[in-house]
Amino acid sequence: MDLGEKPKFSPSLALVLSLVAVSTASILIRLTEAPPMAIATWRLTLSSLMLLPFFINNGGIQKVRMMKRRDLLALVGVGIALAIHFASWITSLSFTSVTSSVIFVHVDPIFVALVSHFLLKERVEPRQIIGIVVAFLGVTVIAYGDMGLGKESLMGDALSLIGAGALGIYILAGHHLRQRLDLTTYVTPVYTISAVVLTLGSIFVGTPLINYPLNTWLMFTVIAIVPMIFGHTVYNWTLKWISAPVVSLSLLGEPVGASILAYIFLRETPGSLTILGGVLTLVGILICAYPMFDKGRGEE
Repeated sequence: MDLGEKPKFSPSLALVLSLVAVSTASILIRLTEAPPMAIATWRLTLSSLMLLPFFINNGGIQKVRMMKRRDLLALVGVGIALAIHFASWITSLSFTSVTSSVIFVHVDPIFVALVSHFLLKERVEPRQIIGIVVAFLGVTVIAYGDMGLGKESLMGDALSLIGAGALGIYILAGHHLRQRLDLTTYVTPVYTISAVVLTLGSIFVGTPLINYPLNTWLMFTVIAIVPMIFGHTVYNWTLKWISAPVVSLSLLGEPVGASILAYIFLRETPGSLTILGGVLTLVGILICAYPMFDKGRGEE
């Protein structure tokens, strides 16, 4: 099986399919009776094991050995960022609503814009500043609405924001690394490093990683296959041809899909302030990311 580098179908279509897959993540996580850190750890561990045969068959071990130190360190950094993203975001779902959680975690285009401005010396345009202000207003409205639900909801919102920052780093760095590395040589080490970090984190906080019932192991496996392999791995595949801002922006569809699924399967209806704040946040992110999106379309 070639997961790789000769696109036999449109990267844009692949991006849409990956969006559908990642939209199931929050619902599957909510339906899994296990601690958040255990879910995060097994999501990455099982995904790594599934990809390992393709990595070996693709000469991944030799390719990693031949990598420059800079790329090796970058892979480690991306793996750590991915671990932080999943640890914080999956934990947030224990404290706040699916809608609030997925909206907050997808303010990552703003983090991409800020990182590009301060670290990559790419100037933030006035339109992007307006977008950041509008998105911040939307986030504030959601947080205000969540205040009425207690401090736990605000903690969940904060954890989602941490996950958003880590997701922005993950996508931005992934785009640059994918220009030099084929898919399995990139994602397998990143997922493995992330799995190791999450395992150590689980041990540190005392989260059990074994002795779960069969149905829980089945949920771990489904989460690894659907939102991870067909979600994250597929949009990592698209990063070869589509810019990081475009990929980041496209993931704004997840809050919509996840909210619909949460209503169907969890009977979770977002409040009026969450809906209003969500609309403002998404509009702000669209305004912020549009200049990058317009620039990135030419890279497909």
